[in-house]
Amino acid sequence: MTQLAIAQSRLLAPTGLDLDALQRAFGSLLGPGIDFGDLYFQHARREGWSMEDGIVKDGTHSIEQGVGVRAISGEKTGFAYSDDLDANALIAAAHSAKAIARDGKAHAPHALVANDARVLYPALDPIDAMGNEAKVAALRRVDGLLRSLDPRVQQVMVGLTGGVDTVLVARSDGVLAADVRPLVRMNVQVIVEQGGRRESGYAGFGGRYSYEELLADGKPEKFAREALRQALVNLDAIDAPAGVMPVVLGNGWPGVLLHEAVGHGLEGDFNRKGTSTFAGRMGQQVASKGVTIVDDGTLEGRRGSLNIDDEGEATRCTTLIEDGILVGYMQDSLNARLMGMAPTGNGRRESFAHLVMPRMTNTYMRAGSHDPEEMIRSVKRGLYAVNFGGGQVDITSGKYVFSATEAYLIEDGKITAPVKGATLIGNGPETMQKVVMIGHDLALDDGVGVCGKDGQSVPVGVGQPSLLISEMTVGGTAA
Repeated sequence: MTQLAIAQSRLLAPTGLDLDALQRAFGSLLGPGIDFGDLYFQHARREGWSMEDGIVKDGTHSIEQGVGVRAISGEKTGFAYSDDLDANALIAAAHSAKAIARDGKAHAPHALVANDARVLYPALDPIDAMGNEAKVAALRRVDGLLRSLDPRVQQVMVGLTGGVDTVLVARSDGVLAADVRPLVRMNVQVIVEQGGRRESGYAGFGGRYSYEELLADGKPEKFAREALRQALVNLDAIDAPAGVMPVVLGNGWPGVLLHEAVGHGLEGDFNRKGTSTFAGRMGQQVASKGVTIVDDGTLEGRRGSLNIDDEGEATRCTTLIEDGILVGYMQDSLNARLMGMAPTGNGRRESFAHLVMPRMTNTYMRAGSHDPEEMIRSVKRGLYAVNFGGGQVDITSGKYVFSATEAYLIEDGKITAPVKGATLIGNGPETMQKVVMIGHDLALDDGVGVCGKDGQSVPVGVGQPSLLISEMTVGGTAA
């Protein structure tokens, strides 16, 4: 079955809705003064399993469905949603959304025409494809492996989550599009103890595919060993130094700093409203030469990828900064229209009960030509930051604070002692101006990113090559 056929059978057929019912809803929605309207149907199925110290602590399963109805009049948006999928609820939501209408010309809805979306991932439901016993057994194997590897292991926490979102988007301009979005993930956390000191390590991985693919090829064991390696490194870590120094950022997940410190500032709504530090700077040099940053929702099987965004637009690869020059923003349809630009397939929402906003998909910096070893050798005294935890950013000023969960001293061009308690403090655009070497080792994260904005969370991907930043402020705990 095609994605559209699956969406219609899962969302419309059980409630007696059909395309004629959608057209009638648009008839109620598109009165005088309403420029555009859309209907977003969603069926979301989720499950989660967690094990702690060999005991299954939690097993959850949820199903949610509903429709969000949006009407746009100029810069104003009317929005209503219902978790009842029937013709009466749909019409009532349409009338509610239409309440923002101003006086003006009426727009008749176009006939709905199905759009064939690309296929970046299989249209499957991972939950039913594997039995619960097999899922719990996978958790037990990881737990048992970690306990057998090192006697210093004190606690093991393993989580497995999966689900599928089925969405159907109908727009007043005639677009009819659907997407079936599987998503799976495994998380491993281990706590070790030595001499009364306890430290932890974490690793996770996932994407838009089946549990079978997630658990194949020894991936759970690989990431379990990585979590343990991080924890054991932290046992030997010394207090991080404080001060301004060169910093080498590792490849892959450290791109989360790029996501927060730069990516959010390139979303269309912040720039239309003038609240981003990048507002009004199109065509200007905002980063060092050689820095090219893209947002790409078209990567096969990636956590942040989508066949269509939540407005029915095909996702694409959008260049945001090219060779240091600001050349683009990430746009949904509303902000794109108000800025006189084209949508970029970045309209996203957490669920049918939330409004669309411009959001990132997979955001990363393209590779350069430098060897990461060359970066290390060039630093007399600095920090090598390999992994990050949480961070905060102020979109208006561009200021950020990030904590490093794995970092090392660089002394006389060599990586030496691991450090703990390191935080990176800076300003996103200023940091991008201080990139002096870009590695040839571009890597994307392993598939665990979650992005929050205005109370909404969506899955995303990040990535970057290794980078040498000439100077950053490092907050540490060393005297």
